[in-house]
Amino acid sequence: MRSRSAIPSENLLEELQAALSHGTVARRVETLRRVTDLFAGNAVDYSDDHIRVFDDVFQCLIGQIETSARALLAERLAPIAAAPPKTIRTLALDEVIEVSGPVLSRSERLDEATLIEIARTRGQAHLKAISLRRMLSEALTDVLVMRGNEDVVQSTVSNPGARLSEGGLTELVIRAERDDDLASCIGLRSDLPRHHYLRLVAKASSSVRRKLAAAHPELADEVSSVVQQAAQRVRAAAMTKQTEMARALVKSLHDDGRLNELQVTAFAEQGKFDETNAGLAALAGVAVETAETMMIESRTEGVMILAKVAGMQWSSVRAIIAMREKLSGGSQTDILTLRDTYEALRPSTAQQVLRFHRMQLGATPAA
Repeated sequence: MRSRSAIPSENLLEELQAALSHGTVARRVETLRRVTDLFAGNAVDYSDDHIRVFDDVFQCLIGQIETSARALLAERLAPIAAAPPKTIRTLALDEVIEVSGPVLSRSERLDEATLIEIARTRGQAHLKAISLRRMLSEALTDVLVMRGNEDVVQSTVSNPGARLSEGGLTELVIRAERDDDLASCIGLRSDLPRHHYLRLVAKASSSVRRKLAAAHPELADEVSSVVQQAAQRVRAAAMTKQTEMARALVKSLHDDGRLNELQVTAFAEQGKFDETNAGLAALAGVAVETAETMMIESRTEGVMILAKVAGMQWSSVRAIIAMREKLSGGSQTDILTLRDTYEALRPSTAQQVLRFHRMQLGATPAA
């Protein structure tokens, strides 16, 4: 008995030729339905040669049928892993979202280059469909974040299968400063690096403080205290295994007398936030949480105060500032002005400011 997967290609092509040459639109749609049924029912059994035949058949038909028929074809082919690749690409490039949407959001047959091409050139509805895919690469999410509107970006960030690049995360955190819903979506991601998470918390805390203080001015001081305590609890909850390992490494170096300014500078030049923060805290003799707050929430002056207390050279301070700006996505500062400020800063002044920060945080010096 002959396998159904061995259907001669000439049978399909003869029926197709008749439908195209003499058939009405209705006949072409019926032919498309029959060919689709045939393919969908046996897709797992077809060889590459058979799939190429179906691809040619579909390509001939979809240019001759109405939108609703193309949309139905897209719905049926989208979930099939072995769907004809040229047909899938044609459907994905369709300007009508009802046709392209199912393929953009679900087809595993669609290649990365086509997805990126569509993400760069089509409208928001197409971008939204792409954002719903089971897996999204960093290259693809970068385009979605760059071109997408609020709905697209939030959909992308909420997708657990979306991989976000460092540059994409930086852009998202900046946008989240004026979008509380987006900030919540980003903050819930399990793969969010700690330095981005802390920046989100810092901005959100400031926003909450302003809103609550405006609503209850008589409780402004109490509100400030509550928000500060909440931020500290969030920091503790955000502690990752990577952060714990980084702090343990720095503690070991410090205990052995091997932690010095050169090592902290090397951490900064390598973009290692947790190691740099812990090392700077150890050299300045402050709790790592205090240093973290000054590194994340304050302006550049906080870094310079810690470095001055630690007795660091300007070249090391510049490396830490550069790392901080790169990770936070902040605007570049006037290095020459900062250098002059750092050189003029007296160690005694830095110690006084540091004591003020400790009082605010209720922190104690590092052991």
